[in-house]
Amino acid sequence: MSDELKLVFDEPKQKVKPPKHFSDLDPEARKALAEEIGLPAFRAKQIATHFFVHYNDDPETWTDIPKDLRPMVAEKFTPKLITLVRTVTADNGKTRKDLWRLHDGVLVESVLMRYTDRTTVCISSQAGCGMNCPFCATGQAGLTRNLTAGEITAQVVAAARVCASGELPGGETRLSNVVFMGMGEPMANYNAVIRSVRNITAPQPDGLGIGARSVTVSTVGLVNGIDKLRDEGIPVTLAVSLHTPDDELRDTLVPINSRWKVKEVLDAADRYSDKTGRRYSIEYALIRDINDQAWRSDLLGRLLKNRNAHVNLIPLNPTPGSKWTASRHQDEAEFVRILETYGVPVTVRDTRGREIDGACGQLAAAEIISPS
Repeated sequence: MSDELKLVFDEPKQKVKPPKHFSDLDPEARKALAEEIGLPAFRAKQIATHFFVHYNDDPETWTDIPKDLRPMVAEKFTPKLITLVRTVTADNGKTRKDLWRLHDGVLVESVLMRYTDRTTVCISSQAGCGMNCPFCATGQAGLTRNLTAGEITAQVVAAARVCASGELPGGETRLSNVVFMGMGEPMANYNAVIRSVRNITAPQPDGLGIGARSVTVSTVGLVNGIDKLRDEGIPVTLAVSLHTPDDELRDTLVPINSRWKVKEVLDAADRYSDKTGRRYSIEYALIRDINDQAWRSDLLGRLLKNRNAHVNLIPLNPTPGSKWTASRHQDEAEFVRILETYGVPVTVRDTRGREIDGACGQLAAAEIISPS
C-alpha cells in the first residue's frame, strides 16, 4: 500500500453510508447537532442518559422527550444501526455470541462472556479483516468495510443491556470489560475505534463509564497505530497479536510483518508501556506443529524477559476445513514452563465457546452459507 501503509486504510467503497448516530460524535458535537435541528442543547444530555445509562435506544419510550419530537430524535440521533440475527450460547449460557446485521446487510459478531469476577464483551471493529492471517476465519473472509463508531458502540450498549436485564445466568450484572478482539484490525479503523473507546470510557451520561484499564485494544502490529494510541491519553490495555517470535514464520502467519518486524512491534509496545505505565499483553495462538516448538518459547522468553509484558497463550479455535488446529496439551505445558523459567508472566486463555463456532467470523460465514 502507498504511503508506507496508511494508519487508516482505504476501505472498500460503500453504496450507502451507515446512518449518522449521535455516538459518532463527541459530547460537544452532540449539543451542536441538537441546536442545529432546533432543539435545546440539554436534549443531547437527555439522549445520552437514555443510551449510555439506561441502554435504551428507542426514543418512542422516552417520556421526557415530547412525543412530537421523538420521530425526529430517532432519525437524527439514534437511527437503528444493528439488528440481531441470531444468538447462540455455550458454557451453560454464560457465553453468548450475537450475530448482527448492519444497515447494508453486512454481518458482524460480538461475544459476551460472564466469569465469576467480571463480564466481558468482545466486539468487532470491521466487517471482515484485511490482514489476511491464514489461521483466522475473519482474515480469510477479507475486508468488507470499516464499522462506524456508532456501529461499534452499539455492540457494547447491547451487551450492557443484556447484563442489566438479567438475561445471563446468575441474574443482573454489570458489563465490566470490553475487548476489541472480534472481527477486524482495530488499528486499521483507528478514528472510529478511538471515538468508540471514548464513548466506552467517558463518565456517564456522556459515555458508559467503564474504566480505561478495563478496555483492551488489540493489533497485529501496526506500529504507527500503537504510537498514535500512546498519545491519546487513554490508558487502555494494549494487546499485540504476535503469534511467533521469529520474523521468518511471522511473515507467513501475520503478513503485516513484512512491513513491521517483530523487534519494531515490541519496541512500539515498550514505548506505549513507558508512556502509560501499563503492562501490555502478547497474544499467542498456539498452533500444532507450527509455532508451538520449545525453541520458539525459548526465543519468546529471551525477547520478553526484561519487558513489561504478559503472554496470553490461546489454544487455537479451529475453523471448519482448516489445516490449523490447537497444540497438544504436553506441548502447551512445555511452552508455558519455558516462558516461566525466564520470569515471563504467562496464562493460558480459557477456551470459551468452542461448540458455538467460537472463532470470530465463523457464525457470520455460516449465516451467509445457510441463512435462517
